[in-house]
Amino acid sequence: MLTVLMLTIILTVIGIAAITSTVMDMKMAGGERVREITVSAGEACMSTGVQIIQQTLLNSAIPATLSGGGTTITTNPLQAEILGQSDGNLDSADPAVSGNAPNASLVLAGYTVTMDIDRLYAKPVSGGSAAGAAGYEGTGAAGSVQIMYRIDCYAQNAAGATSHLSGLYACVATGSSCQRKI
Repeated sequence: MLTVLMLTIILTVIGIAAITSTVMDMKMAGGERVREITVSAGEACMSTGVQIIQQTLLNSAIPATLSGGGTTITTNPLQAEILGQSDGNLDSADPAVSGNAPNASLVLAGYTVTMDIDRLYAKPVSGGSAAGAAGYEGTGAAGSVQIMYRIDCYAQNAAGATSHLSGLYACVATGSSCQRKI
C-alpha cells in the first residue's frame, strides 16, 4: 500500500512538472511568433519606403497609388525631402517621441507601422558627371548621382510589442534602383 502511495505521488510530481514545462514552451513560442510578425511588419515598411523613394525620384512626385488601403503619406514634406528641396525636417517615426510626425503610417495585420525617410546626401557615381551632386539631381547626366537615404520604421501592435528597423539605401537619381547599404 505504501509503495502504491509513493508511486502515485512521484507520478503526480512528474505530471505537474510536464504541464509546467509545456506551458512555458507555449509562452516562449507565442512570444517568438509575435516577434517574427513584428519584424515582418517592419520589413514591409522598409520595402514600402524604398518604393516611395523610387517612385518619387522617377515621377518627381509621390504617386497616389501608394496611398490608400491603410497607408497614409504626408506628401508635401516627404516629397520635398526625397527630392532634396528641404533639409532639417524635425520628423520622426519613433512613437516614444512626443509630437512625432512620421512621413508615412501603415496598418498591417493588426500593427501600426510608422515610417521616416531622411535624405542624407547626394554624391557623384564614380565615372559619372559631378554636375548633379552639387544641386538638384536632375541637373547631371542620367544616373550619375547616387543619393543616400535613411529609412526608419517602427512597428507596434495593440499589446505594445515594438520593432524598430533602420536601413541606409543608395538610390540612383533616376529612381531606377535602390540598394541597401546597411
